[in-house]
Amino acid sequence: MGARMKHIYLNLKRFDVVPERGGVNRLAAPLDWGAAVVSAIQEGIEPYTGAASFAAFLPESQLASALGARRPDSPLAIGPQGVHREDVAPGGNFGAMTSLRPASAMAQIGCGAAIIGHCEERGNLRAVLDAAGVAPDRARETVDALLGAEVRAAQAAGLSVLLCIGEHAEEQGAWEEVLGHQLDAGLDGADASQVVIAYEPVWSIGPGKTPADAPYIQKIARFVKERTGGADVVYGGGLKADNAKMLAGITEIDGGLIALTRFAGEIGFYPDEYLEIVDRYLNA
Repeated sequence: MGARMKHIYLNLKRFDVVPERGGVNRLAAPLDWGAAVVSAIQEGIEPYTGAASFAAFLPESQLASALGARRPDSPLAIGPQGVHREDVAPGGNFGAMTSLRPASAMAQIGCGAAIIGHCEERGNLRAVLDAAGVAPDRARETVDALLGAEVRAAQAAGLSVLLCIGEHAEEQGAWEEVLGHQLDAGLDGADASQVVIAYEPVWSIGPGKTPADAPYIQKIARFVKERTGGADVVYGGGLKADNAKMLAGITEIDGGLIALTRFAGEIGFYPDEYLEIVDRYLNA
């Protein structure tokens, strides 16, 4: 039996904003940034296509230029950072969705994948519910259900899905309950065999926090595979140059999610450093 195919994801968040406005984009003019990212990495990942699949998730304003730069035979799938839970449909809603991101709109312009439930999306939904005075347990359940609807909408439009799950520090004591509900609600009514799960240890992400170690990540990956019947699991807490070898040594992990590539000095996303991380992980 050959080696299991890995998955390398890239979540570019809002890295298109220039430093003068508080961002980290030193790569290209904002209107050209999506195209610059895709042009810089799609050829570099070609040598690894037999070992891994690749997808990049960009802010919606960057998708058109990114898709325009993507070659027809590119190994890099492009996608949005979430979709709306409802969609345009014949005989249904014809597009009255101001400010929203229907999956059909993403598919028709050439997107092939979507990331759903990233901790920052979950946090935003929780903030809205908290502002409305919804009790924490009820808010958590509601967010999980809303994200499950996003997964179903994305799959109905033909997009592959990366579903993110993760627990906060105050939830670690009940991590099985928290992650189990995120999985159950997120995959409810979906084709679970076509969803990859990204584990984000929210409690360990950020400056000054202790990163999750290999035994903890392995424990969670085993739990996810048992709960889902064997779904592929990638590490969503940040695949980086300094943890690529460690993550490659965890047999239960099937890949990783890259965001920033440089965390000191002129922090940001740099395509050459992205390719170095990919090489370190796949050739560890």
